Amino acid sequence: MPMTRSMFAGAPRRQLLLATGLALATGLAPALAQTAPWPSKPVRIVVTFPPGGAPDTLARVLADKWSALGQPVTVDNKPGAGGNIGADIVAKSAPDGATLVLGTVGTHAINPALYAKMPYDNLKDFTPISFLASTPNLLVLNKDVPANNVKELVALAKKTPLAFGSSGSGTSIHLSGELFNTLADVKMQHIPYKGRAQAIPDLMGGRIAMIFDNMPSALPLVKSGELKALGVTSAQRSPAAPDIPTLAEAGLPGFEATSWFALLGPAGLPREVQQRINQEVARVLALPDVKEKLATLGLEPNPGTPEALMALMQKETDKWAKVVKASGAKLD
Repeated sequence: MPMTRSMFAGAPRRQLLLATGLALATGLAPALAQTAPWPSKPVRIVVTFPPGGAPDTLARVLADKWSALGQPVTVDNKPGAGGNIGADIVAKSAPDGATLVLGTVGTHAINPALYAKMPYDNLKDFTPISFLASTPNLLVLNKDVPANNVKELVALAKKTPLAFGSSGSGTSIHLSGELFNTLADVKMQHIPYKGRAQAIPDLMGGRIAMIFDNMPSALPLVKSGELKALGVTSAQRSPAAPDIPTLAEAGLPGFEATSWFALLGPAGLPREVQQRINQEVARVLALPDVKEKLATLGLEPNPGTPEALMALMQKETDKWAKVVKASGAKLD
């Protein structure tokens, strides 16, 4: 078929229309996401631990900043079973965005390996929304324990029965202690509490020797001289406490255990609602006053995509399954 001038004349116009359409689509995508529906009824953020810890702090920051979006936002603390009770409430809730959970490394990575029976599937029964923040745990001791560094603590644990507390079985605080047992080749007894608020008085009173507490909770007590810190559980030192070495630096090579927190909804949450809440998380965590508050507590915000959160949960689930198996820790 011979080529004609009219055939070429139409091509630039079609290309222009296509390019214009793509540009409009690209420009409109963020705007459409920003106008996606916010939940049409009051929003509840379920926190799987008692008030006062890092999960509760993050949930209340979101609730406060979201109050101007047209619906009341409340924080509902539902502790128990290492966070399983609160997480299960959300897993079985309507997928409308009105019920969300402040998930943790315990509820969405550790517990499946630790508990013989789980009330939910940590990957399939939730819609990932956004990673929120992470914090290292801080190994803190009663100030009268005769050990001032990790090597002295390991030597003491080999000859004297010691107990470490946690905010509940299956938490990163618990598994940090189990990882310590494995890497240091000691057998310290685990004493689970119903939240760190109950564990700390026993630690300060000498009924337990130590705890791997979340940085936001433990650091003020270290700064006031009420507890002594031996190391952070992250791979790098924390900007909130740069003078405290990592446990790997202090004598336990390979030690790494970070507490992380994320926001999730029930499985089946509509994509547009998922995206809108994701954007509102990012907006709040970027606010200067929020960033300053979280930094002083040792929380490092790092919001991201739902897909990135799902990938992290899968990776962490696999990692902690190996740690649980190596430690022999199990719960009914």
